Amino acid sequence: MRMWMLPPEGMCRKHLLGEHVELHMLLGSMRRGKNIDGFLSGGLVDPQLVFARHEELVTEMARRGFKHSSPIDASECAFLSARYTGSRSLDIVANAAELQRRCPDCAHLMLAKNTTAQSGTTNAN
Repeated sequence: MRMWMLPPEGMCRKHLLGEHVELHMLLGSMRRGKNIDGFLSGGLVDPQLVFARHEELVTEMARRGFKHSSPIDASECAFLSARYTGSRSLDIVANAAELQRRCPDCAHLMLAKNTTAQSGTTNAN
């Protein structure tokens, strides 16, 4: 699981939808009380940002004409993420470099839209 936390308009279809699915997977793991320490210590996820990031991705999905039928609840996200306060920050710059390395389509979109800057959802850590 990974939260790229990059501006969604700079992500290809595969990575936009992939991050969306992974947010649902993360939320499911938190619901079941699964250990996500490895994802936290690796700087791959931030449970505090799940709801806001989901909304950001859904907005971009709608802009692209995708149908969305898997809403999540803000209060549930807040409740489940409360146990993870003070988790490590996500490295947005490293994420941008990694996604550009992995995906030529995302690299092209990021360059075309100059969207390698941090998304609208921020991490205060």
